Order: sequence, then structure tokens, then C-alpha cells
Amino acid sequence: MSFQLKDRVSIASRINAYEPYTARLPGFVVEGRLIRMVGLTLEAEGCNVPIGGHCIIRSPDIKDIEAEVVGFSGSKLFLMPLEPVSGLQPGARVIPLQQIASVPVGDQLLGRVLDGRGLPLDGKGAFDMNETVPLARDPINPLHRKPINEPLDVGIRAINTLLTVGQGQRMGLFAGSGVGKSVLLGMMTKYTTADITVVGLIGERGREVKEFIEHILGDEGLKRSVVVASPADDSPLMRLHGAALATSIAEYYRDQGKNVLLLMDSLTRYAQAQREIALAIGEPPATKGYPPSVFAKLPALVERAGNGVEGGGSITAFYTVLTEGDDVQDPVADSARAILDGHIVLSRRLAEEGQYPAIDIEASISRVMPNIVDNNHMQSGQVFKRLYSRYQQSRDLISVGAYVPGSDPETDLSIQKIDGLKAFLRQPLNKRVGFDEGLKELGVLFS
Repeated sequence: MSFQLKDRVSIASRINAYEPYTARLPGFVVEGRLIRMVGLTLEAEGCNVPIGGHCIIRSPDIKDIEAEVVGFSGSKLFLMPLEPVSGLQPGARVIPLQQIASVPVGDQLLGRVLDGRGLPLDGKGAFDMNETVPLARDPINPLHRKPINEPLDVGIRAINTLLTVGQGQRMGLFAGSGVGKSVLLGMMTKYTTADITVVGLIGERGREVKEFIEHILGDEGLKRSVVVASPADDSPLMRLHGAALATSIAEYYRDQGKNVLLLMDSLTRYAQAQREIALAIGEPPATKGYPPSVFAKLPALVERAGNGVEGGGSITAFYTVLTEGDDVQDPVADSARAILDGHIVLSRRLAEEGQYPAIDIEASISRVMPNIVDNNHMQSGQVFKRLYSRYQQSRDLISVGAYVPGSDPETDLSIQKIDGLKAFLRQPLNKRVGFDEGLKELGVLFS
């Protein structure tokens, strides 16, 4: 399979399908004019369009450009283009579109790769689907959601046994660059028992998008997956739309009663895209350059995942969070940790030691694990963590020979078990370890 990220369908063929706002709608003017461009933001006057509304910017000698209203000041609209604006001129026509931010959905999406607009990127032809879903929807009443009471098998031994994930749980995957986030996501995509997997690749390098799909995900993983790719060279608005689109597709399958695994890489790039937009329209920065709207957008996106109403499906979500310089106190990481149901930390030190997946068991936690596993499983996991942590605390003394055997029974036991503990945490890329198999291996470790 091969495709070009820039091999995209022009919007020119779609423009005629949209009817402009007409004078029959009170307060709306058919056309406006582009008066200014500052940085990423276009300013227009003469047309009243609500926040989130779309416009076509038409200028001689260039193709029509689609833009979205992201703010206003008096009669002035702030527009953010969805594509490059090279060749745009002052006074260009701004034509409002009677367009609802929605995308077509259906079973044809399985095995396909889409861009942030929902258009195909894989060269397999256009879609023929009649059903649509909005990019944004009202949240589910939290009292109507079914509780998280069943585990989800993701095929990773360390996660299944020590950080058990429940159907409908939202987890964060925290790591610096190059520690193995994308590979771990690819393994979960191939090995999970979820009915459908939706992958959102937001703000990643274009090379990594193709490598993830062809080498990490592979044909087998792609068959029951939908991939939404909005790489780093997309406009910030397209990156936001890509994350919203992946979530909307997952919601569609959840509403059909499916158990969906949503993998989004990365939540940090989503926050950075919102920061670019907010700063461009004049919102003041707050924490490390992030405006307040960023920290309002994150929970609005994350809360859309989770279980549906009683009798419905579920969305189990993993959001990767890039900790710059391995700083887990980054403002986005700190905010994500507070709104998610647990976090898995990947350690650069462990990766450099050759442990894969490089999960730092001491720093990771699943907040719903006590509710979805039995007492024996929970106790075995706690003993594992305690022994592993005790060895790490005494590691320097042990390595230089300063620890005297017999000084502490638990430390002695951790020294005896450490090779088995480390082997338990390792898993080859091409091997799946199911929930029951991993639990059995955990029991043998302490038998």
C-alpha cells in the first residue's frame, strides 16, 4: 500500500453542493470581503457567520480556499484557512456556506486512511455513504453512562496484568520523543480484542504517518481500523478537525453497540494546534505560552470518549502526551493527567537499557483497575510493584556491593525475583499476550 499525503481531493468539486446563506435568514449577508491577513488569521467584513461556520474565499487566479470562523470583534470576522493561502489578495470575496461541520460515516471507512476533512488519503477511491455525523456533539449525561466494570484485552502483558484497562476507560501514554509510543500503539491496534480501532495521527511527521500505517499497523491491523491522519504540515485547524473526526467516528461505532479502541497520537499536538489558533486571534498566553482556551478544549475532547448509555458500546481511549525533555510536569501533561482515568509512563532510561515496552511501572497507574479485577489479581499486581520498586530503591547499593544480604527480607526477595520481573515486563513486537495468559504468567512468577 502506498499513498501521498498531499494527494487530496480538491474542494472545488464540493463547493457547488453548498448553498450560500440567503437574505431569508435574518442578519445574514450573502458576501463579504477579505480586508486583512495577520499571521495565520484572515479578517473579513460584510458577512455575518457564526463561530464554527465555513466560508469560501474566492480570489482571481487561485483555487477557492475553505476557511472556518474562529472568532469575531464587532463586525469583523476572524477566519482560519484549512489549506495554504499562497496567492491570496486583499479584497477577495468571502462567501458563507450553509455547511454543517459533519462527515459521512459507514462500514466503508474500515481499512481506510482519511485526512482531517474526512477525505481519502490512501488512493482507494471516494466514499459512497449516506449517513453523516457532526464533528462536535453534545456530551453524554454522566449519570446515563454505563459504569466501567469489564477489562479490555489490549494484548500487552504489562498493561493487561499490572495496569488493567477497563472498557470505556481513558488512559494517557506519557513519553518523550523516540521512546516507543507509536510502536506500542501499533501493537495494541493489532492485538486488542476491541471490535474496531480508530487511530488519530495528529501533528506527526508525514514520514511517521506512512511508516505507522505500512510497517507498524500493517495490512492485518488496518483491516478493522480507521486511520485519520493530519500531519504536522497541515494547518492548525485541520489538526483540530482531525482529532475531532477520529472521535466522531469512534462515537458512531460506539452508538452501534461496538467496543471501540481509540488511539490518538498525540494530545500534545492537538493542544499546540489550539494554541496557534488562540494566539493568532489575540488570546493572551497563560501557562508556558498556552492560552486558557487550550485547557478548556482538552477535557471537551477527552470527555467524548468513554462508555455510552446502558446497553450501548464503549470507547476505550489512549491519548499520547509528549513530555518535552521528559518533563512530566509540562502543563499539557499535568492537565491531561488530571482529566484521564490513569496514565502509562514510558521511561527513556528503560528504553536505553533495552526493555521494550519501556513502561515505568512505578510511575504508572490505572485508576479503575481495583473495580474490574478480582482480589487475587490485584494482590499479585501490588506484590509485583512493591518488589520491583524495592529493588530500584536499593539498586545503587546492590550494584556496588554495599548491600548486605539478610539486612531486609523484602529486598532479598526482590533481588531473587528481579530477573523474572524484568523478563515479565518485556514483550517482543510480534507476540501477543492475552489477558488470561498474562495473568497465568503473573501467578507462576510468584508461585
